[in-house]
Amino acid sequence: MAGSTPRVVEGSPHTLPLMLKAVLPVLPGLNLVPGIGKHGGALPDLALTRHDLGVDAAHVAAYAALCGFPRKDTLPVTYPHLLAFPLHLAIMTDGSFPFPAVGTVHLENALTQHRPIRADEKLQVTARVGELRPHAKGQVFDLLTSVHSRGEPVWEETSTFLRRGPGESEAPAGLDLPDAPRGTVEWSLPGDLGRRYAAVSGDRNPIHQYGLTAKAFGFPRQIAHGMWSKARVLAAVENRLPDAVRVEVAFRKPVLLPGTVAFGMAATSEGLDLALTSPKDGSPHLVGRAVRL
Repeated sequence: MAGSTPRVVEGSPHTLPLMLKAVLPVLPGLNLVPGIGKHGGALPDLALTRHDLGVDAAHVAAYAALCGFPRKDTLPVTYPHLLAFPLHLAIMTDGSFPFPAVGTVHLENALTQHRPIRADEKLQVTARVGELRPHAKGQVFDLLTSVHSRGEPVWEETSTFLRRGPGESEAPAGLDLPDAPRGTVEWSLPGDLGRRYAAVSGDRNPIHQYGLTAKAFGFPRQIAHGMWSKARVLAAVENRLPDAVRVEVAFRKPVLLPGTVAFGMAATSEGLDLALTSPKDGSPHLVGRAVRL
């Protein structure tokens, strides 16, 4: 699905109306209304792009502070995800997209930073839909993001999502990641972390907001954003990351808020193995690795 000509999105998409649109297909009754309900099917050959996109220094600083990155004249390695997120949401709420955005599980995320991006650069951000393929627990698809600066590829990302349903036991597995290194540092996470990250990122999925809204989708209480967890782990090793780096993570178990997680790291010949685990039993919330290019 890499052949479509990207549709240009002018201005900055507002994520709140898109998030409200994302919730409608999962509300009882409304999912039966023509034009609102989403009932599966083939993925569209859809790509969206934003041109000459600048970043706001105050916004970058707020994101860096929330995730634990130092303030620098270059963007945190995960920050371009925020530039792409409105496009991701616009794709998944498009009338041609067959699945509701809410209820779709973010399984994995792999990003490549070819070089640090200066905060004063103008960027082109493009997101497109990848292929639908079988999974043991349903079907998975990718949202593929590329970021260019004056024609130069500087950052790219693959976000992999699961739609639960009848699966194939012999379906290919996902990323081949190392076992979680033992957690050595504990972080206490407040109950409002999801709301604070939503205010910065625009990702206002109700499962991250309040206990009541999370329970409506089957969680005992609100959970942390996966991309906050990835950012926080990378912020903890920011001074050890090379300029050109690939970071792959799998989100294994939700982080309930408020809660406590243990951060673990192990050096390898290629880079770093990383994890967030439960301090109680060592079960992984996030496992991943950062490798130099």
